[in-house]
Amino acid sequence: KANMDEFAMGSSTEHSAFFPTHNPWDLSRVPGGSSGGSATAVAAGETIYALGSDTGGSIRQPAGFCSVTGLKPTYGRISRYGLVAFASSLDQIGPLTQDVADCALVLNAIADYDARDSTSVPYPVPDYTQCLTTDLNGLRIGIPKEYFVEGMQTEVEVAIRAAISKLEELGARVEWEVSLPHTPYALAAYYIIAPSEASANLARYDGVKYGFSYLDTDSMWEALEKTRQYGFGDEVKRRIMLGTYALSAGYYDAW
Repeated sequence: KANMDEFAMGSSTEHSAFFPTHNPWDLSRVPGGSSGGSATAVAAGETIYALGSDTGGSIRQPAGFCSVTGLKPTYGRISRYGLVAFASSLDQIGPLTQDVADCALVLNAIADYDARDSTSVPYPVPDYTQCLTTDLNGLRIGIPKEYFVEGMQTEVEVAIRAAISKLEELGARVEWEVSLPHTPYALAAYYIIAPSEASANLARYDGVKYGFSYLDTDSMWEALEKTRQYGFGDEVKRRIMLGTYALSAGYYDAW
């Protein structure tokens, strides 16, 4: 069991219900999140692979921070049965591994249709290891110009452009004139959709059937209030309140 941001809400693994996780390459830095414990375990050689959940970057970002391979598969490719839901329309399970070859192997093992997940897609699963090739002739790769944002660290941009050049050397056709004009609105959209769905999904944690229960009272209402007050960390409560606000009848049309 690897550490993570509580209910997968965070991007640094500093908002864990247990303790913060440190980046194995530099203990003064964060490993990213929310699947920071998984990325750290793989980077430190403690495990060959680990699983994470990705709602808004929670596999891909810690994979980047810890220099491992992380993949958010297409929605519906991996069963979400058993996953504690954060934002159901965005959540997806994926592998974190030490290299792309291992990532393909793990994806082979976990990709399948599951009737217990209503969003699982009954689509044939290819052998992903057969896609491992250095011959990229005929492959087109689009580079959205909006992704080179103001404030990007120079060394990060240099590394990205070097990787793109390598792909071109291997035969890929790189398209530089790709534009995703709605990119500036992505974060705002995420912070409406994800907290709203989290507010609904986490309503079940009322101390009756799931999770922590506050029992030091004879009042049902106090038990409910204290269960949610003490049962969630600050970041989780912040997102629940934001989602509840967005879903409130008086504000629904505004969002």
